[in-house]
Amino acid sequence: MSAQAVSLPLPARLDLKAAAPLRDDLLAVRGAPVTLDGSAVLQLGASGLQVLLAAAETWRAEGLDFGIVDPSAAFLEGLRQMGASSSSLAVSGALPQ
Repeated sequence: MSAQAVSLPLPARLDLKAAAPLRDDLLAVRGAPVTLDGSAVLQLGASGLQVLLAAAETWRAEGLDFGIVDPSAAFLEGLRQMGASSSSLAVSGALPQ
């Protein structure tokens, strides 16, 4: 029996202060497919991106779905500024890179 999919909203500021709570939220649902709603993100910092990249890799390694839907323009701009691709996080609703 597979785990039920989980949907979590991302905070407006995905910075150093938000990284640990986001990590904890993701660890709490480990083992289930996860979709993160990026529509409210106003700032994406390196610490937040690091947590997201690590989670995406963990979920992939475990054969589970992981993705970000409805990314805000600020989220996409943060990815661009840090040289990350939307495909590395399975971002849907993003412009092709």
